[in-house]
Parts: sequence; structure tokens; C-alpha cells
Amino acid sequence: MISEPSRYYAVELQALPSRIGQVRRIISAHLRHWQLDALVDQAVLGVTELLTNVHRHARPDKDCTVELELLLDRLTVSVRDHDPRIPEVRPLDVFGPVDDLDALATSGRGLGIVRAVSESWGIRPCGADGKVVWFTLTAPPLGSPVEECARAGSSALADLPLAGLGYSRLPGVPLSVPAEAVPAPSLAGPVLAGRPG
Repeated sequence: MISEPSRYYAVELQALPSRIGQVRRIISAHLRHWQLDALVDQAVLGVTELLTNVHRHARPDKDCTVELELLLDRLTVSVRDHDPRIPEVRPLDVFGPVDDLDALATSGRGLGIVRAVSESWGIRPCGADGKVVWFTLTAPPLGSPVEECARAGSSALADLPLAGLGYSRLPGVPLSVPAEAVPAPSLAGPVLAGRPG
């Protein structure tokens, strides 16, 4: 029995610098909606590199499609463009560039970065008029959505300076619990429309 259904999302765009930033935000939002927050940074970095390659190298146009597909525990991210030329993959050593010229290069590391952040990756022709560059990431097991949100919220707030607000970070105590007892509000007359009653 399959416990998690497959999920799919695609967006078509022109790989222009202004659109790449928008697609990064869209991809981040979809992965968070699918509760794959742990994969956002890797997926967004990989998509950015692939879209930058389309922007710099693809011919005859910059039109492309970004696809996300989650099947069981595997997220596949792909970028399809209309250029049938397969990119040259530069040889990289595990610890860095192969020669000194590569070390001084200011570009040409896009597929190396995709390779570094992904579990697997590849390039396949897409008919006579295009190609698909893809990479995969292993999705972490999904926990309870409520527990995940609580954990994400408390870890994001853990470093805030709360001492002056009567709150502190105590082990095992959520941030919503004051460090000291808060006195009950004094009994006052009702206030209606800003006037004492």
C-alpha cells in the first residue's frame, strides 16, 4: 500500500534573471506546502543553476519548464528547454577543480553544483527539439504536521531576545509559556469605544 500519493507541479517561464527569483519563491512555497522544508535550499540552488544555464546558453529561445515530482521518498526536479545541444560536463574532482584554470573560472560550475547538492542527476534528449536536465533529492519521512510546525516555530524563535518580555528559553518549555507567573490583570471597569464605563 502506498501511504503517500505522488505529487506533481510544473511552471513554464522564460529563463530571465527577473523570473528566476520568482521561480525560486514558487518552488520554495510548493516544497513547504508538501512539508519538504528540509529540501528547499538544495532544490532552489539546483533550480537556480539550471535556469541560469538556460538563460546563458539555450537557443533558439529562453522558454523552459520547471517540474517537481514527488514519488514516495524521491523528489525529482527537472528543467526542460528547447535547445537539443547537450551541455558539456566539466570534470570535477571530489575536492575541487581538476586544474588551475578551472580554479580561476568565474562560471561553468552550474552542473557541478547540481551534482554536489543532489542524490543523482542527468541529462536526456527530449525529442529533436530540446532536452531535460534533472536531479533527485531524497525526501525525509513526514512526521505529524502539527509537531513539525511546532518544532519549526520554536526553533525559529529560539534565538530571539525574550528576556525583557518576561519570557526565556527553558529546556522542554515552549516559548509561549512565561518564565515567571504573570499576574492577573487588575479588575477594572468595562471599556467601550475607548471610554471608561
